[in-house]
Amino acid sequence: MEKEKGLTTETSTVLVVDDDAEIAYAVSKLLQNEGYNTIKASNGLEALDKLITDKVDLIILDIMMPKLDGLSATMKIRERENIPIIILSAKSEDSDKILGLSIGADDYVTKPYNPEELLARVRSQLRRYKILGSGKVNDSRNIISVGSLTLDTAAKSLTVDGVKVKLTPTEYNILHFLMLNKNHVFSAEQIYSAVWNQDSFGTDNTVMVHIRRIREKIEINPREPKYLKVVWGLGYKIEG
Repeated sequence: MEKEKGLTTETSTVLVVDDDAEIAYAVSKLLQNEGYNTIKASNGLEALDKLITDKVDLIILDIMMPKLDGLSATMKIRERENIPIIILSAKSEDSDKILGLSIGADDYVTKPYNPEELLARVRSQLRRYKILGSGKVNDSRNIISVGSLTLDTAAKSLTVDGVKVKLTPTEYNILHFLMLNKNHVFSAEQIYSAVWNQDSFGTDNTVMVHIRRIREKIEINPREPKYLKVVWGLGYKIEG
C-alpha cells in the first residue's frame, strides 16, 4: 500500500491502526489535511508488518482489534521501537488509560475524539520525538548528571551506573525536565504542561504512570527510590 500524501511538505508519517475502516479513513484524512503522510493498518499484526516496510514517526492505534489487539501490539512494538504511540479507543475508564500507558503508550485519547485535540496530541508527541527537549539544554557538554544518572542530550540517551537504559520519548522528556531542575518539586500538572506543552486537565494518572515506568528503569528498588521521589500532596522531584 502506498503512502497517502498530505497537502504540504511535512514529512512526518503517521501509522493509523483501526479495524473500523471509516474511523481509519477519517483520522487519516484529518492528518493529511495537516500535511502529514499516513499509512493505514486494520489490526496489530498488519501494523507490525508496516513498521518493517515503512518509516513511521508516530502510531495511532485502537485497542479492540482482531488478530492482534492494540495493547498486545503496543507491547510488541516497544520491544524494538521507541516511536511515539497514541492509543485512540472507545475504552474510557481510568483503568483502561492506566493500563495503556503502563504497557508503553505515550498518550491515550478516547473516542469520540475531538479532532483539534487529537492533532494537538500528535504535534506534541512528534515534537518531543524529533527534538526531545534539546532546546532547553544550556550545558555545552550536553551532559546532565545526578548521582549515577547521566543524560546525554546530544545522543538522547540515559545511562545508569554506566549501563544504557532505553526510554520512550515521553519518559526521556519527563526525566530531562526533572534532572534540569534537580531538587525542585513539580506537581503533575506542572510536569504535564512543561513536557506535553499543553494545559493540563485531569492528567494526574498520565503523569503518575510515566513516573512509575521511569522509576522501574532507573531505581534499584522502585519502592524505595533514590532519585525520583514523590513529595506527598505536592508532586515529584529528582533528588541528588
